[in-house]
Formats: sequence, structure tokens, C-alpha cells
Amino acid sequence: MKALLVEKQSQDTHRAMLQEGFVVETANTTKEADSKVRVADYKVIILEVDNPGADGLSVLKEWRRGGIDSYVVVTTPNGNVNNRVNALDAGADDCVAKPYHMDELMARLRTFVRRGQQNRNTSQRIYDLEIDASNRVVKRAGKLIPLTPREFDLLSFLAKHRGKAVTRSMIREHLYDGNDEQTSNVVDVYIRYLRKKIDQGSNWPLILTCWGEGYMLRGDS
Repeated sequence: MKALLVEKQSQDTHRAMLQEGFVVETANTTKEADSKVRVADYKVIILEVDNPGADGLSVLKEWRRGGIDSYVVVTTPNGNVNNRVNALDAGADDCVAKPYHMDELMARLRTFVRRGQQNRNTSQRIYDLEIDASNRVVKRAGKLIPLTPREFDLLSFLAKHRGKAVTRSMIREHLYDGNDEQTSNVVDVYIRYLRKKIDQGSNWPLILTCWGEGYMLRGDS
């Protein structure tokens, strides 16, 4: 699996990713990263937001607007709530504060790889929503809906439990393989993203709030 590492002093991370089986390329600046991302298909990008040469989050927004759906982990020297939300709003799938524990970062990457393998041969149709897990493609009413890997994982989890409420803690544990308190607000952020992409402009919303319980993908088709 091809990956791009955009971090200063990244030797340890580079080595750990190679040991995990990634084919790793590096970029010293976000400008260099932008040039590489536009001509190569990276499944994973580790992006340090304070790299010189460009605003990392602005570049990430441009990638998402351009349809680039790589799994992006933003690393930041300050992991406060505002920085995490800003990274997610820009299109990141995850945000990790530095200095991070290498084992935790590698575990998150393994989770992404594992889910991609598990979903390889399944597809599902819910009303006019089509989820092609083999190619990680989503359409509604025939229109392609670009999702980030984290958004796709969340939608797939809701689809797996369609018609049943899933709690925030269940979603959080699925997305992060653990109940990390730092991710307590992330579920609502991603639900908001999915609603904007899946339900906006439709008279028949599919992602429902179950008050006091959590969220549900409509199941009475």
C-alpha cells in the first residue's frame, strides 16, 4: 500500500511504516506533497500541519475538493479540541498530537487497512443510496458522493446496523478501536459531514438522530 509521509524529522515514522508493509514516499514541504499527490495514488498520507512552504490544512481542503480520497492523518504539535476540529473540517480522517506514540499511530493505520480488506467484497443498497464497498464508492440517486475513508467507514458501520440505533461510544470504538476520550466530539462532527453529503437536498433523510440513544441509518425500506 502506497503512502506519503509529510513530516520533518520523520525517520522513525518512516521506518515504522516500512515495517508495517507500506511503500513510503516522503515530502519535505506541503508544496512538494501537493505536487506528488496530484500525480500519484496514495492510500495513506501523514501530513504535518506546521510544515513550511504552504498551509497544510488549506492544501488538504484543495485535495478533498479535487476528489482525492486518501486516508489522511494530520499530525500537529498541539492536540487541543480546536486544532482537531479544524483538521477534521479540512478533510482529515484523523488528527494526532505530537509527540505521538508510534504504536498508536501504526495501530490506527492497521485499522484502516483491515477495514478495507473486510469490506472488499460487499455491496448494499438502501433506498436510493448505493454503497459499493469493493471500490469504496457511494452514490445517491445515481450521483457519485465523494467520501473520505473515515466518512466511508462511518457510513458502512451505520449500514451494517441499519434500522437500529448505534450509540456514540459504539461508533467511537469502531472508528478508533478504543474509547479515546479525546475523540468524544468527533462522532458528531462526522455525522454532520455525512448528513451534508448524503442527505442535503433530499426530501427523504437517511441518517436519523435517535434522541438519548445515538444515530441510525433508516431501515424501513
